[in-house]
Amino acid sequence: VGDMGKARVLFQKENQQSKSSLVGKGSVYSPQTAIQVPENDSVKLACIYSGFSSPHVEWKFVQGSTTALVCYNNQIQFPIQTASPSHPVTMESTLAWMVSKDRGQNYGEVSIHLTVLVPPSKPTVNIPSSVTIGNRAVLTCSEHDGSPPSEYSWFKDGVPMLIADAKKTCAFINTSSYTIDPKSGDLVFDPVSAFDSGECYCQAQNGYATAMRSEAVRMEAVELNVAGIMAAVLVILILLGLLIFGIWFAYSHGYFERTKKGTAPGKKVIYSQPSARSEGEFKQTSSFLV
Repeated sequence: VGDMGKARVLFQKENQQSKSSLVGKGSVYSPQTAIQVPENDSVKLACIYSGFSSPHVEWKFVQGSTTALVCYNNQIQFPIQTASPSHPVTMESTLAWMVSKDRGQNYGEVSIHLTVLVPPSKPTVNIPSSVTIGNRAVLTCSEHDGSPPSEYSWFKDGVPMLIADAKKTCAFINTSSYTIDPKSGDLVFDPVSAFDSGECYCQAQNGYATAMRSEAVRMEAVELNVAGIMAAVLVILILLGLLIFGIWFAYSHGYFERTKKGTAPGKKVIYSQPSARSEGEFKQTSSFLV
């Protein structure tokens, strides 16, 4: 017994005549092939057989692709030997009961589907606080404890949002188009309208115990801020214009002129006039100082 949706199963067999169909030379029968039991309670699984002398009786636990021998000739085999004729099963289990003899040549088998009933837990939601009108918005709701699995419904401002014919409900006559998936818990607005603002919450129920409600979250449908976008574009254009003007101004005032070839920047050229000299006399009388 545990807090994860388990139940105690008591195995019972009876040797008597029944109205079941013949399998080989014997027959088996169970009054119920599908049983639901609240978690932590006990349930008796009764199977009846006839037409077998000195039979071998066994219970098998089947879940998905897993099969394990649970009980063989009143002895618990899985998971460990125990004196108690019970075995914990999960929320969705199938127990197969087989009676056989003559090394399996003569046998009968019946399966019982067992569902452990577990109330749903408090759902968790993902609801945006702000959505843009005209866009698509998805609200999610889920819980993972309920057995059988929960189905979900949605409420806005305390009013149920119907899955079908939502437009015919007075409270949602002006609401944008929306769809609800009761299995997954998704609420989709496509597109969002100005009337979709409100306090939203979801509810989970599986037909067992009390339905559980999530926290309520306020969602606002807002207009696309066209003025803000235009202002941002205008600011960018102004900044771009100032940048272009700055580059032009710097270029027009010679800040980007290329250095002329043969003249090193920052150097002065000094020229001195030649002094008087007599003919035929060769002497350097002038110079360039760089």
